[in-house]
Amino acid sequence: MNFLAGFATILAIWQFSIWLIAPPHFILPAPAAVIEVFAQRSDFLLRHGLVTLAEIGLGLLFGSLAGILVALSVASIPGVRQLVWPAVLVIQALPVFAVAPILVLWFGFGMASKVVMAALIIFFPVASAFADGLRRTESDVLESAALLGAGRWQTLALIRIPLALPGLVSGLRVAAPLAPLGAVIGEWVGASAGLGFIMLQANARMQTDILFAVLVILAALTLALRFAVDELAAILVPWAREAE
Repeated sequence: MNFLAGFATILAIWQFSIWLIAPPHFILPAPAAVIEVFAQRSDFLLRHGLVTLAEIGLGLLFGSLAGILVALSVASIPGVRQLVWPAVLVIQALPVFAVAPILVLWFGFGMASKVVMAALIIFFPVASAFADGLRRTESDVLESAALLGAGRWQTLALIRIPLALPGLVSGLRVAAPLAPLGAVIGEWVGASAGLGFIMLQANARMQTDILFAVLVILAALTLALRFAVDELAAILVPWAREAE
């Protein structure tokens, strides 16, 4: 209900601005013009939207897995943090727009470069949040496990990982909405399909109604990813539900 109320408010402000300011169509199209784009070019939007969706899904999968593996390595293997974490921080500090052209050169204009871009954006929040959760296991709990004869890997699997799952979920909540950003930036740099490709073509032709239609699709994808992460959180950490 809150989502529908927010959407209705944005739509009302948008339409009221059209009535009040009456801007040129190429500056701000009316909501009806954007709806008309969906009605007349649904197949076109769907075809390119599925390309971007595949890039987002694969980027989210690979970025999350890489973040989880790095966090586990940093937290459980002595010396890995000092060796790996500075490199991770350097990669994260690089602007995505600076990295995107290099990825296109390395991986080509196809889907691979966009998947890698999305994975890079997703990787750091997941790795950072999960590693932080693994490091913050209370010392009393670890000492009790040691007294009971639990080894390092048993402690990791049975105590540290379950207690760090809320941190992992927090990282996924931050990372998932960023996945469309990575895919679209990759498409802006070089692509022959996808929502980012449509945006470049529409912008060059001043087809603002198509631009807004793509923005609506990207907003819907972002909200869907956040909803999926919330549902995953309810499965992984049912004891850590957010207060209503």
